[in-house]
Amino acid sequence: RFIRVATAWLRFLGRLAAPTPGATPFATLLEAFAASMHHERGLSSPTIGKYTWFARQFCQWFSTQDRLFSALTVDDVDTFLSLQGQRWSRVSGATAAKALRAFLRYAEHRQWCALGIAAAIESPRIFQHETLPTGPTWPEVQRLLEHTNTDHPRDIRDDAILMLFALYGLRSGEVAALRCEQLDWAHEQVTIMRPKQHRSQLYPLTRAMGTALLRYLQDVRPRCDRREVFVTLRAPWRRLSAGALHHLTRTRLAQVGYRGQHYGPHTLRHACAAHLVACNLSRKEIGDHLGHCSPYATRIYAKVDLQGLREVARFDVGELL
Repeated sequence: RFIRVATAWLRFLGRLAAPTPGATPFATLLEAFAASMHHERGLSSPTIGKYTWFARQFCQWFSTQDRLFSALTVDDVDTFLSLQGQRWSRVSGATAAKALRAFLRYAEHRQWCALGIAAAIESPRIFQHETLPTGPTWPEVQRLLEHTNTDHPRDIRDDAILMLFALYGLRSGEVAALRCEQLDWAHEQVTIMRPKQHRSQLYPLTRAMGTALLRYLQDVRPRCDRREVFVTLRAPWRRLSAGALHHLTRTRLAQVGYRGQHYGPHTLRHACAAHLVACNLSRKEIGDHLGHCSPYATRIYAKVDLQGLREVARFDVGELL
């Protein structure tokens, strides 16, 4: 703990010489690929970061083969995906293949490698709506929020964050990027920036949510020049990262005895959607609340609508004949 606090303090004073990171193999290719996804394809920052990460992993592996990038073959890509498949899930493997197809398609366009490699990349088959959205039950969510309803500064901050995840169904990046000017106290509204849809969405500030945010802003949040709502409680002040929000949610769920398969903020988003399904809201209303740009993204929650599925099972087709 002393090393962690001393390191943060010396970095804040500007007296800590950070080690120079090593050069990334094929860094020029990766930078050009990221720029093309932003300027030409208009992809969101999370998608660009994810695709670039998988491309960087491949470039680091290929750099150990002591060959030029122009000598890349399909066998090299298959070997890489096969090696990573030993520790990645099928979903991660499919995402990696999708990212490498985009990366190598761009490389082919720039004539950095031979044609046809991207089209030949195969990935694990993922069936549409193969998995169920998993998350805590609504009583478990209520118990989670009761657990953070204390006077401790960290609990006050975490309570507001968890409410945004569970009640509004926000993504971790949307909560991390929430800024003070997005809170409209006069009209009791909050504006959420949707990076995936490149638009903003207006939500009403409920009494419980407004009370939790005010309590955090007035009693806990450090007085600093950061404009993000949620920042670290200790200097140097900085916005909470997506990793910090994942750790926060995972720790809080473990404290109330949750034993699900996943523990991140997205599990609370699924819990919010499942609760809306249980309240008999339509798919359109659920999709609007979650910020889905397409109704197809909301169809997966029909698989957890047990009451609706029972009604389908009781339907007698013979009556139509």
